Amino acid sequence: MRGPLDRREKAEPRTAAAELTLRHILSARVSTPVPTRIGYRTDDPFAVSVEFRPPGEVPVLWVFSRELLASGLHRAVGRGDVRIWPTGKDGSATVCLAFESPAGRALFEADAVPLRIWLARTFRLVPPGSEPSHISWDAAIAALLAGGADASE
Repeated sequence: MRGPLDRREKAEPRTAAAELTLRHILSARVSTPVPTRIGYRTDDPFAVSVEFRPPGEVPVLWVFSRELLASGLHRAVGRGDVRIWPTGKDGSATVCLAFESPAGRALFEADAVPLRIWLARTFRLVPPGSEPSHISWDAAIAALLAGGADASE
């Protein structure tokens, strides 16, 4: 017998992506532009991805909470690996994103408007609060039982 989760497993996930240029803050006076791709998939509805693509270097991918990014547009949020906060005269012109790992740390600044527009697209795909209904629980459990951590494979 097939249930609703079986049908969801067969559906292709919908996505939202945008190409942005973030500024890598090197010091109080020096920054460098970094081409960046932000992504969202309906089959991983709680997460967003940010892939930094510095020219001539290996891309660096970070995956973190969509809610963290949305909240960071309005107030300082996050502890540890990812922190986000609004900056600018009115507190919303730009957004700072700080990333930290054993390999190092980096601070980026992004214009808030493109992030807001892109987040609105993700909220149209999966409204806040409806994320659990977009997860294929059967596939997630099967992946865990098989020893995998990614149910979307």
